[in-house]
Amino acid sequence: MKIQSRGIEVDLKLVEVGALLHDIGRSKTHSVNHGIAGAQIAQSAGMPESVVRIIKRHVGGGFTPEEAERFGWPKDVYAPTTLEEKIVSYSDKRIEQLKTVPIEVEIQKLQAEGHGEAAERVRKLHEEISKLLGD
Repeated sequence: MKIQSRGIEVDLKLVEVGALLHDIGRSKTHSVNHGIAGAQIAQSAGMPESVVRIIKRHVGGGFTPEEAERFGWPKDVYAPTTLEEKIVSYSDKRIEQLKTVPIEVEIQKLQAEGHGEAAERVRKLHEEISKLLGD
């Protein structure tokens, strides 16, 4: 992985498992709540907390406590904090219909839907990952 080649430690197995399971909550709902539903499924299945956090924190580039409260979610952290969480969240924003899309497509989509805060978070996540990649 390009980030590792720059001397940055990444748990690739965790990224792989998180990437495979991040949308498991879509088996219950296709709303923004799929992150919460997925985290509950993963916890019930005995998945490690690191995987549960990826599932819970991947949606929309992460959410602030105020946004989570508006959704009626329990108090918790809903923004990716570890590098592995950020990689899965960022990757989720870059793939659409099995194609890699420029991050600006997702940012413009979020802005058009009235989600300016989320668009800015995704932009910052893009900048952080791009810097780690040396782009």
